[in-house]
Amino acid sequence: MKGILLVNLGSPDSPNPKDVRKYLDEFLMDERVIDVPKWARTLLVRGIILNTRPKASAKAYQKIWWDEGSPLIVLSERLKDKVQHQVDAPVELAMRYGSMSIKKGLQRLSDQGVTDVLLIPLYPQFAMATTETILVLAQDLQQEFFPKMTLEHLPPFYNNPDYIRVLSESIKSHLKGTHYQHLLFSYHGVPERHIRKSDVTKSHCKMDKSCCSTASKAHAYCYKHQCVEVTRLVGEYLNLEPDTYSTAFQSRLGFDPWLRPYTDRTIERLGKEGLTNMAIVTPAFVSDCLETLEEIAMEGEEIFHEAGGSDFTTIPCLNDDPNWVNLLASWIKTWAAKVPTTN
Repeated sequence: MKGILLVNLGSPDSPNPKDVRKYLDEFLMDERVIDVPKWARTLLVRGIILNTRPKASAKAYQKIWWDEGSPLIVLSERLKDKVQHQVDAPVELAMRYGSMSIKKGLQRLSDQGVTDVLLIPLYPQFAMATTETILVLAQDLQQEFFPKMTLEHLPPFYNNPDYIRVLSESIKSHLKGTHYQHLLFSYHGVPERHIRKSDVTKSHCKMDKSCCSTASKAHAYCYKHQCVEVTRLVGEYLNLEPDTYSTAFQSRLGFDPWLRPYTDRTIERLGKEGLTNMAIVTPAFVSDCLETLEEIAMEGEEIFHEAGGSDFTTIPCLNDDPNWVNLLASWIKTWAAKVPTTN
């Protein structure tokens, strides 16, 4: 029997500091998120970050928390329910971090008799701290607790023509009637060393202006290339003029070099250069979350206004957009048709 497990990032159970601290501990102690030796990670996370960050993060969560709960969870559940209406196989939802664990998701599928699982990380691009950590954990759980279950996963879909079409049409619809001078594509940031570690060639990714546009098998695992490619493909689809859109990276942590240019500094620069109207989209996420609703829609707008800007348009993630639901369902049906049915 076939089944599908959608997996997103996760969320604390509530916006109070105790729950946020528990969530951040699990998230930041992941060796693929903060990729330093465990002793150093423990010292950094539990000795420094968790003594200060939970209160600040809790305040941020409180700004965006919905009556139904975490926006990321609520939106992901809506997506799951709508996909389920279009496919025959059971569809479950899990989070990499937090109480809605991958183990619980696999268990729910197993309890329904599922033996063949399509794992769908809800990230368009590959990254150590997103797709890879999901796949590694799911494989470990399968081997330990579900040995009779087979796992396949949906590969990164950043350059899938149908995904680009759905994303582009969503952007176009939300910008309809909006006058903007610049469209900023803002992606979640990662340390530059993550890019080098993911380079299967061990030589291609030089973090310069040319390696992302020079063909290489490294691109299959290069987060930066995949982000830049989304921007390029959407720009082509929407026939955007070259000087009216650009790419930036948000949410850096610590003092190591992260992917650049930085979103906050780019927003500030655009405002100081005299732009009065800008729009921003966040294609590293398919569901709105703390980073899109607070860091971008609230903090980003404040930065733009302080720099002299006026109109700041935030484009929602795909969330449960009907075209996105249809596309996910079509991918699932294609997979299900290829997997032989056993009795």
